[in-house]
Amino acid sequence: MTTNGGKRSKSELYDKPLRFHWRLPYGGETDGMARAEQAMSSAIGQPDPVAQADFCRRAEDCGIDSLLLDFGFAKPDPMLLASILGQFAKRIKFILAYRSGLFAPTVFVQQLNTLSALIEGRLSLNIVAGYSPAEQRAYGDYLAHDDRYERTEEFLAICRGFWNKNGNVDFEGKHYQVEKGTLKTPFVSRERSSPEIFIGGGSPQAQKLALKEGTCWMQLADAPDKLRDAIQQMVGKGVEAGIRVSVIARPTRDEAIRAARALVASLNEREGASRGESEFIRKTDSVSFKAAYELGDTEWLTPYLWTGAIRAQGSTAIALVGAAEEVAEAFLDYKRIGVSQFILSGWPKLEEMVNFGRAVLPIVREKERHCNA
Repeated sequence: MTTNGGKRSKSELYDKPLRFHWRLPYGGETDGMARAEQAMSSAIGQPDPVAQADFCRRAEDCGIDSLLLDFGFAKPDPMLLASILGQFAKRIKFILAYRSGLFAPTVFVQQLNTLSALIEGRLSLNIVAGYSPAEQRAYGDYLAHDDRYERTEEFLAICRGFWNKNGNVDFEGKHYQVEKGTLKTPFVSRERSSPEIFIGGGSPQAQKLALKEGTCWMQLADAPDKLRDAIQQMVGKGVEAGIRVSVIARPTRDEAIRAARALVASLNEREGASRGESEFIRKTDSVSFKAAYELGDTEWLTPYLWTGAIRAQGSTAIALVGAAEEVAEAFLDYKRIGVSQFILSGWPKLEEMVNFGRAVLPIVREKERHCNA
């Protein structure tokens, strides 16, 4: 049973099967394309519904729960893209990344509820406060880091007021005022009365927001021992914990390490990849991105957790590397500390996802059955 606000009991969070999501590739996105290269590629900003719909269907076959649709100036709008892809793929769900402050909360809920009716509620939200002051200003948002989180809390409180359907929504805060708000289009889902809300970030402000308005706190990967205390605190209060991490799984550990080294070599051959990422880190005010970038000083955080691609590929490139059995056991190590969801990436994107579904996921499920027997 789900408790108020979508939060779950501690036993539910530890006993439920792990859920695996994957990042949707964008048009023209090549294997191992660094953040700076994505920003400069015109193809990234063009929807590619034929190829992306095929990726969605392949994700369904691989046992992937949801696909993450990023938000940013270089990419198409995730809500419009999901409305199209949801017509081609009938089972996959979509995690829509959005930033508060760029949308009025009432019209945002109206749009999201409309989308839920079009794709049968197969969506959730990844709400971020923003990680690039320069990009935020390009959207017309000049708030500082802590103020953006404060505004996000107000934004989600208004959204939840509409989803709770307890009459008109009235709200007066520092950043938003809503008077007698009402919407006739409800959130449509067979499972929930409101979307799951993933809150990403490693700062105290992100943790506070996840506890108050989120259903899952997402953070970048680190060694389980480093994450245990914070995750168990969240889980103890009914909020799920998730990890964003990449995967390089091969038949043997040696093959996986060779594939990881080849990725870095390819990135190093492309001029400007590392320089672009270091410039991004210098300008970002994201606590989690800066912390993950520093992990690049230590190549192996555990026998399976590799940071070798972070300096060129980006903070989300921290990866689980090894044989399928080793990678599967790594996921169970995270489950033992309370993690229940993962947003994954891989290189090559489609091939790694197919390999994950064929070689890694069955082992994870078998280990889960054995643990619960």
